[in-house]
Amino acid sequence: MALKVLIVATEVSPYAKSGGLGDVTGSLPKALKNAGIDVRVVFPKYRTIKEEYLTSCEYLTGFDVTLDWRTQKADIYRINHADVPTYMIGNDFYFGRGGYYGYSDDNERFAFFSKASIEFLDYIDFIPDVIHCNDWQTGPVCVYVKDVYSKIKYFANIKTLYTIHNLQYQGMFTRDTLTMMELNDGYFVGDKLEFYNMVNYMKAGILYSDAVNTVSETYAKEIQTGEGGYGLDGVLRAVNNKLYGIVNGIDYDANDPATSTKIAANFSAGNMDGKRECKMQLQKQLNLPVDPDIPIFGLISRLVDQKGINLVLQASQELLSKNVQLIVLGTGDYHYENIFKDLAFRYHDKVSSNILFNDTLAQQIYAGSDIFLMPSMFEPCGLGQLFAMSYGTVPVARATGGLVDTIRDNENGFLFADYDCGGLMWAINKALEAYADKGRWSGMVDNAIKTRFSWDDSARKYIEIYQKIVNQ
Repeated sequence: MALKVLIVATEVSPYAKSGGLGDVTGSLPKALKNAGIDVRVVFPKYRTIKEEYLTSCEYLTGFDVTLDWRTQKADIYRINHADVPTYMIGNDFYFGRGGYYGYSDDNERFAFFSKASIEFLDYIDFIPDVIHCNDWQTGPVCVYVKDVYSKIKYFANIKTLYTIHNLQYQGMFTRDTLTMMELNDGYFVGDKLEFYNMVNYMKAGILYSDAVNTVSETYAKEIQTGEGGYGLDGVLRAVNNKLYGIVNGIDYDANDPATSTKIAANFSAGNMDGKRECKMQLQKQLNLPVDPDIPIFGLISRLVDQKGINLVLQASQELLSKNVQLIVLGTGDYHYENIFKDLAFRYHDKVSSNILFNDTLAQQIYAGSDIFLMPSMFEPCGLGQLFAMSYGTVPVARATGGLVDTIRDNENGFLFADYDCGGLMWAINKALEAYADKGRWSGMVDNAIKTRFSWDDSARKYIEIYQKIVNQ
């Protein structure tokens, strides 16, 4: 009998996505299904989901969810024609808003979703062997499964895997959150949910799950240190016997320069001529001087501190004093957005700042750039470097988290250790030195485009964890 898995997440691509979490929960279920797992997915029905995705949406039924004195209805919707059986929990009071997170009642919204994602199983006639939870918003699921629903016959044997996509965001709330969750005050102690006099949803997931993983092996080590643990390093060291690291994959069919219809010309490891055409068309499209010999640096990122944007800006004057071009795509902190706009104004023949997100333009930048910048302060896994390499674009990245696990220094990319402007420029200069040596550069581009981290490989490792906790 096939192993049964429910993936619970607050983002699932393409329906709801604000970052890498949505990419993972959109791609991993397909790979699990291909490996023979009976997998289902559930996420909240946000008001912001595009109408085109709701046309095949079918209402099944509704049921009441209680949180202390509150009672709210959870509506179950099924998305027909999805690659795997995919469900949404609807409630306009909690999810009929303009965004996903950042509301004063996020503790209540995601406690509701956590309870509903367990109770709805009875209505879809699916009792999983494993519930796979993702990030702080689903931490309560692990507590509820272990201490509440395990007393109910149908749910008694369910195990939980808890995946940390970014430890920085933990979901911390005031003490009265426990009452709302219908958990007693005994949970407000250091070896349970209490964290610096707050209730910590991520800590709940870590402590009450049967296994914990994060999205690269190096990041699994980094989060057990004072520097990378954001206060939870001691908790993670205490559970390191059930802590794993699994590098994310990407969908190589959707990011194949040999078949993509979004780029100017197709190319592959055996024939790279099309990449030159992609580069020149990108320069023309973005009103930069068309010259295939000028190295293009691509930066596709959220414009926030974590992504090392401050290092790029500190290095910009020295970088732009060279014969290079810089293409930026992304949104984020207003301060950073404005500086990049100013750079594009002052260096109009060298910089193109695109303060937006556009998937087609992103693929064109991946395909047309020579070098991809990813100087992250920390990076649990990182997908940008994988996308870039799939298009034969060589990454320059900081040696942290999943960047260490996917980039081989001086082979398919360049890594620098110290988080400072000097470290970044040192790596950039190494890249430019290699770029000037056409034979060496051709070899690095070939190594990059042949680098593979597929979801099939990641899925096999997840299945090993599922089976291990089910057999415990």
